[in-house]
Amino acid sequence: MVKDDDPSWKPTFIVKPDGGCQGDGIYLIKDPSDIRLAGTLQSRPAVVQEYICKPLLIDKLKFDIRLYVLLKSLDPLEIYIAKDGLSRFCTEPYQEPTPKNLHRIFMHLTNYSLNIHSGNFIHSDSASTGSKRTFSSILCRLSSKGVDIKKVWSDIISVVIKTVIALTPELKVFYQSDIPTGRPGPTCFQVTIASSQPAFPALTGLKRALWLRVG
Repeated sequence: MVKDDDPSWKPTFIVKPDGGCQGDGIYLIKDPSDIRLAGTLQSRPAVVQEYICKPLLIDKLKFDIRLYVLLKSLDPLEIYIAKDGLSRFCTEPYQEPTPKNLHRIFMHLTNYSLNIHSGNFIHSDSASTGSKRTFSSILCRLSSKGVDIKKVWSDIISVVIKTVIALTPELKVFYQSDIPTGRPGPTCFQVTIASSQPAFPALTGLKRALWLRVG
């Protein structure tokens, strides 16, 4: 795999072990043969994705986006998206991945559970500063730089709708098996779709993972 304008370029990959959370076990590689597996692929599967080497940065830092979506109904499908969300920031200025910096998690991984242990983590009561910020503050920063925010929201909504449509058949199966008709108690569940690291302007960095929690 090479870029058309640079035959020497090779991609970086990000490896996410199955069943992990809070950034545990995630690492970057340059060579697919460097994948570290505990056991066989059958007993220790992992998701391997091409790493976005030129992400959108703010204050020279990588960040991600967490938005919240309510599925009021699966049939008919009824979707609501919150007008604001959360952005989590790395705590080390970003550099394109090289064999010498692949291990620097504070540069490459945005997980709060990891970066909270960095000496550069910034606690702030402001919505627009610090290592955790509101998504609306990010939109304001982008708007000040001339970015078409309406187009950003349009792209986000499109991604949300397409993702939910793709998940709907599986969600119906979970719903019918975990919450059968007439069952007393809660009749809802939580779906968590992993946050997106934007490769602006196209939101191509969406990472899809699915967890369900009845309650």
